[in-house]
Amino acid sequence: MTTVQTRQEMAEANRRRYEELRAAGQETTPKGLPDATPLNGAPIAPNAVISREQVPAGWYTTVRLRRGEALRIVDDSGRASVALIGWREEDTSERINCADTVKVQWSAAISKGRVLLSDMGRVFLSLVEDTSGAHDLLVGGSTPGSTRAAFGAATRNTHENFLAAAAKIGLGLRDIPPCVTFFAPVSLDANGRFLWTAGRKHPGDFVDLRAEMSLVLVLSNCAHPLDPARPAAADPITFIRHRAAPPAPDDPCRTTSPEIVRAFEFTDRLYA
Repeated sequence: MTTVQTRQEMAEANRRRYEELRAAGQETTPKGLPDATPLNGAPIAPNAVISREQVPAGWYTTVRLRRGEALRIVDDSGRASVALIGWREEDTSERINCADTVKVQWSAAISKGRVLLSDMGRVFLSLVEDTSGAHDLLVGGSTPGSTRAAFGAATRNTHENFLAAAAKIGLGLRDIPPCVTFFAPVSLDANGRFLWTAGRKHPGDFVDLRAEMSLVLVLSNCAHPLDPARPAAADPITFIRHRAAPPAPDDPCRTTSPEIVRAFEFTDRLYA
């Protein structure tokens, strides 16, 4: 009887702890996140710019970011979406992990003040500026099959872009993780079905991603599988690599929750 009671007490204690963590992650933490960046906000000083590139629709680019640098991604027309994957430069067996990003932050919604995690529990990228908050961690990028179903013919797509980019740096299919897609206003309805809310996209939307490790990123400018626009958007995306300001002690990306504080401590030890 004592053993049964002890098991019940342990189960109840674990459940209470779970509910406390869930409430903190889904209720308290979001209230403390910073407001979205204004469309005309956060100008980049000219002397901070390292490089600038415009990628046409359907194509991709590979960007190497040093720890402390940032990448601004700009949806100039408000009609494009950008899928991103990446690896730690020194050891490409460590890669971006969308599932852990959702799990550790108790949310599939990412916006200013949130982070993207690696599969080793370290912080990959921080969203230090974001005008949109309309990004997708769940659906993934386009494939030959999805483009054929949407447009009647297989067109340039994110899956093949990722394969081509990975091959150029000595990686292959097994090295490609699930992607995060920026400027993809995906949400869920009450029945768990995916929705596309086009009204959340605006010309000039941008996001600044600060590298918390030295990274190799691949970014694909292809239509999202759920984007209902026909024909698909044929608009370029602008990428600006720049030097980011050092994070302040109260940097919201580094202080949103105890879990994220620990993830940053683990990351910083790598570069101590």
